[in-house]
Amino acid sequence: MRPRPSRAASACPVSALPLLIATLGLTACASPGLPSGASAQLTLLETSDLHANVLSYDYFKLAVDPSYGFERTATLIRQARSEFPGALLLDNGDTIQGTALADVEATVKPLPCGQMPSIYRAMDTLKYDAGTLGNHEFNYGLPYLDQILGNVLDTEGLQRRCATAGPGVGFPVVLGNVYSSKTKQPLVAPYTLLKRTVAVQINGQTVHKPITVGVLGLTTPGILNWDKRYLEGKVYTAGAVETARALIPKMRSEGADVVVALLHGGASTQPDGPTVENPGLYVAQVPGLDALFMGHQHLQFPKAGDKPDLALPGMDNVRGTIHGVPAAMPLSWGKGLGLVHLALRWDGQRWQVDKDASRAEVRTLRTGTGANGKPTFVAADPSIAPGVQAQHEATIAYVKAPIGRSDFRMSTQLADVGDPSAIQIVNQAQQAYVADYIKASLPQYASLPVLSVSAPFKSGFQGPDDYTSVAAGDLAIYSAADLYLYPNTVYAVKVSGAQIKAWLESTAKRFNRIDPAKKDDQWLVSTFPGYNFDVFTTPDVQYQIDVTQPEGERIRALSYKGAPMDPAAQFIIATNNYRATTKMIPELDGRATIWESPDTNRDVLIAYVKKTGQLTRQANGSARSWRFTPMTTAGRVLFKSAPGADALAQAAGLGGITATDAAADEKGMATFALSLKDSR
Repeated sequence: MRPRPSRAASACPVSALPLLIATLGLTACASPGLPSGASAQLTLLETSDLHANVLSYDYFKLAVDPSYGFERTATLIRQARSEFPGALLLDNGDTIQGTALADVEATVKPLPCGQMPSIYRAMDTLKYDAGTLGNHEFNYGLPYLDQILGNVLDTEGLQRRCATAGPGVGFPVVLGNVYSSKTKQPLVAPYTLLKRTVAVQINGQTVHKPITVGVLGLTTPGILNWDKRYLEGKVYTAGAVETARALIPKMRSEGADVVVALLHGGASTQPDGPTVENPGLYVAQVPGLDALFMGHQHLQFPKAGDKPDLALPGMDNVRGTIHGVPAAMPLSWGKGLGLVHLALRWDGQRWQVDKDASRAEVRTLRTGTGANGKPTFVAADPSIAPGVQAQHEATIAYVKAPIGRSDFRMSTQLADVGDPSAIQIVNQAQQAYVADYIKASLPQYASLPVLSVSAPFKSGFQGPDDYTSVAAGDLAIYSAADLYLYPNTVYAVKVSGAQIKAWLESTAKRFNRIDPAKKDDQWLVSTFPGYNFDVFTTPDVQYQIDVTQPEGERIRALSYKGAPMDPAAQFIIATNNYRATTKMIPELDGRATIWESPDTNRDVLIAYVKKTGQLTRQANGSARSWRFTPMTTAGRVLFKSAPGADALAQAAGLGGITATDAAADEKGMATFALSLKDSR
């Protein structure tokens, strides 16, 4: 990581401050002392989960999408800096992965030594002060991460991509709870101390006082499961809370006046522990922490109003605090900017944070609604696009490469109510790939049936455009990228019939419990993520989901090839590295894995489509394994999807789905009614 020019206190202000002060008719010089009780404000800005969305461009649809993109976040950043001079800019990880552009730079046409990923080059335009690593920073392996960071990693068996260190990221990258198994030291610097100044108004004059801001990085320990193939034996993790408890006093002893945690994790009520994924509620309670930035969940906090994204015990969505600590989470993909405004008080010796007077907010890209009724967004910063244009055009050329044809539309808009059109082809590709490998290389499993599960990775979380939608006609690589969003690799696990049922019971958490006697409207879909809603798409496996039953008791009539599935029977399931290690059932912690393939699910899908050539709905998009248990309900059962989704139901052979006259919600989602009696 290349060093940044120091912005430590000097005799008089530097950069643009003299002009500002002169304009206001004030004088400003550093003061050797301040009266006790003097006050100031320090604003911290956060981006998180940018996921390589440099431009407001959808590589799956080959179209501009102004609702996201760092080029528009940059506009928010410049606006905030003009409003709050001296604000610090921090990034909370999941930065380098998430778009076809990122895949091209990491794997398709790897970046040459000395060249930074497009997202970091764009961020360098804004001069970040510090950042941390999210779980997706590890998706492309340690050699690529090492190249980006400037040859700073020291782990077992690391093969450097570059003989000499490149420039490194243009700001300190810190991470305190991931350790090298070789050195037993943090993989990168656990924290950084930033020397800055804050402006203080005294008797009509502006004076500048030094302040030291400590920035601590923390990420989710789930990296050891999700990227096990890259990290096993090379790194280990510690819990976020225990790390913060150990390092915050150390940061204070080294001079930190203010301590900020960049937590690549969100908040949940899961009990705290060394492997908890979203420990925000507990990190906020660590003594000595002044501000908390969160991410990973792609949600907004704070978000006042009737429908906050996060409203857990201790969270204040008006002031933007968690257990009194100002905190923010700014959505994802550059859709928002987190701001924490710290009220500072000088106690005669050092700065203290007045938490009661501090607050947080999130500013989003959306500016209002246009005359056409569609949302409007801030303009893109014109300085960003020119610097990445060559890579952008190369990515478009790559994703346009043809791979086959389809006679039907593949969509996840109705995946929650049974449409397999965008899932079956993924399952077919995974099943064929694993079956071929077992036949050739794992004969000890050759007698076992090979099945496959996959999920609707894009299920409307971000709004009506957040669905897989591949039109009939020519298929290209961008079609496969839409069908399989993540750079996962194919894994095969061996499970019993009983474990398959438990797996399906877990995925059935996607649905709320429905009371058939209730006359009021009831919502079908819960907050359980769509990307965890694994389904089979084969006539060989059949089952019902009874949404009137409690969690764990919903799977009915589970059968294999027309007979009740034997709980003791053994099966091989083709899935991905995330699912095979994420404990959907207890056995999915690595114990059930029989093969960790080197190939990504997306590449396997592309190869299968190329081999098949022509996809048809009958052969590749109509096989349903599950249905809701038929029943009559006194009231309506409702779900949300993109407007017009009911028109897809007829083509997909789904029954009992009707559009309601409810207005679109704040995300633009339409409301539909599902008759459980007539669904098919």
